[in-house]
Amino acid sequence: MSNQIPNTEEPHYKHQIRRFTGTIKWLVLGVIVGIIIGAVGAAFFHGIRIVTQFRKAHSFMIFLLPLAGLIIVFLYRLSKEYEDTGTNLVITTISAGDHLPKRKIPLIFIATILTHLCGGSAGRESAALQLGGSIGHNFGELIGLDEDDCKIITMCGMSAAFAALFGTPMAAAFLAMEIEAVGVMYYAALIPCVLSALVSSSLASYLGTVPDVFTVSIVPEFTVGNAVKGSVLAVLCALISILFCIVMKKSGDLYKKYFKNPYLRIFVGGCLVVLLTLLVGNNNYNGAGMDVIELATKGEAPYPAFALKMLFTAVTMGAGYKGGEIIPALYIGATFGCLYSQIFGFNSALCSAIGMGALFCGITNCPISSLLLCFEMFGYNGMPYFLLTIALSYTFSGYYGVYGSQKIMYSKFHNKYINHKTK
Repeated sequence: MSNQIPNTEEPHYKHQIRRFTGTIKWLVLGVIVGIIIGAVGAAFFHGIRIVTQFRKAHSFMIFLLPLAGLIIVFLYRLSKEYEDTGTNLVITTISAGDHLPKRKIPLIFIATILTHLCGGSAGRESAALQLGGSIGHNFGELIGLDEDDCKIITMCGMSAAFAALFGTPMAAAFLAMEIEAVGVMYYAALIPCVLSALVSSSLASYLGTVPDVFTVSIVPEFTVGNAVKGSVLAVLCALISILFCIVMKKSGDLYKKYFKNPYLRIFVGGCLVVLLTLLVGNNNYNGAGMDVIELATKGEAPYPAFALKMLFTAVTMGAGYKGGEIIPALYIGATFGCLYSQIFGFNSALCSAIGMGALFCGITNCPISSLLLCFEMFGYNGMPYFLLTIALSYTFSGYYGVYGSQKIMYSKFHNKYINHKTK
């Protein structure tokens, strides 16, 4: 009788077959998710564009913002969404496998459209992350994926939606893998995220979406003096990103402290946005504000624009209106960069680009995605400045972040595992 222990390990060829079939599965699912969300993302893009044009042509729409807020709260409560955590819920779905209800999909679509129609100061990308994540997650459940695979297809949906709206598939592919746990990348999701982002971006472009591109054609020589100027701006923008995160979170806390009823809360917030709009005397701070970002790249944005946009966005989002924080952050970075360029006589387009990259990195804590976003939005000419900007912004923004469920897995200052949620 033999005393040898039988070999129970799976033969090597079976491992290879399983890996091959798994890869094929994600190739197919990545393409399918990209097609579905590319179409939905294009519809969302055109919806935002149409209502924004309508609002600009009919200035009275701003006075309907409080009413729009009441409709948003009614729709969420009708759907039994009493404590909507927005993008934070999508992030916890990746980390903890939380369920994303199907009703989230039409809710965030309609609520964001209403916010933009009536002049709330909000973006669209956080709504896109929620929209894409919800579609991806529910599609995964529909086809019977297990919990781990549902997390991957949720990231896949987030990548597709961000790519459809921004037209930046490189940044979109990595953002979904990078955003949940800072310092850890979910490389298992690389193939589906890349494919879904590319397919979604291409389909959305075919359906008429226009990517946000601000080419920095003239870049000053990367000398020591210019590097210092760019570095100072990056550090200042990192500090502004901290302020933005604090203001965004505190505004929501203050609303909830003084206005317990969500209907009253959002109505008061809408009235405050209307009042602020009347006080400044223009619509520069309503909606996403992409036109002001374009002015900033030309050195023509109003000097106090970065501070006023922060105020408008905090008042809008804290009250419960829907949209996103990323485009307002880009707006703040661009306009502060414009101001910096005027004070120090530096290239305005480059300063605006540095400001946008630094703010994006500071609020998301996603340095790889931020660098790729800079390349896709501004071109490769400013590479040394962008590389330095992202490194400085990531470090000097500390452990703050606009998404409270995001975790910092490794210290930004030491080679140490910390696993802390963002402040």
